[in-house]
Amino acid sequence: MALTDEAIVKIKSMITSGELGPGDRLPKEADLAARLGLSRNSLREAVKALTLVNVLDVRHGDGTYVTSLDSAHLLDALSFMVDLHRDDSVLQFFEVRRLLEPGVAALAAGRITPEQLAHLRELTSSLTPDADVDTLVANDLRFHRGIAEATGNTVVCSLLDGVSGATQRARVWRGITQSGAVERTLAEHSAILDALEAGDAEAARAWMTAHIVGVETWLRKAATAD
Repeated sequence: MALTDEAIVKIKSMITSGELGPGDRLPKEADLAARLGLSRNSLREAVKALTLVNVLDVRHGDGTYVTSLDSAHLLDALSFMVDLHRDDSVLQFFEVRRLLEPGVAALAAGRITPEQLAHLRELTSSLTPDADVDTLVANDLRFHRGIAEATGNTVVCSLLDGVSGATQRARVWRGITQSGAVERTLAEHSAILDALEAGDAEAARAWMTAHIVGVETWLRKAATAD
């Protein structure tokens, strides 16, 4: 194991064991390096790495602190990675959505409240067949976010926020170039909502899979045609 990796593992262990908690200040660099049996250079590189993924916060002139460790804050690093990816990697993010979102829909089927369901129904009904592309994409993002929120799992919400950002351009592209995109989206959203209302986890999973695969299949064909 590289020295920097060893330093990262040791700091991580201090956090996971509860020795260091959210908001705690790390010991001084020299003291911590001696305590962990590390060189100060290795420790410094480990701190830099953990700062990049929002685990640590270096406050110049004050010290280094453990962040809040909030899931949304930690997953900001995922969103940053998404922003850096080139457009030709968007299919990989659709694959992630295909793996993740059907399970999310199945989970939501057993947890969604009547109020959440009514909100999603209202959101779907507000999308008219003559809606423009921007409205279609914004509505679709809110729909998928609403289902994630219905699970009550904040980590799921943060993950989907990051992955959805990478597929937004493809959704816009499809809305512009594929006829009937709004009608198809409305029909699929309605089918997903019917499954959620019935509390049918497997139907929700199946409809969500079909919904995402439809866009992914179209994108693969469009990419090949180009």
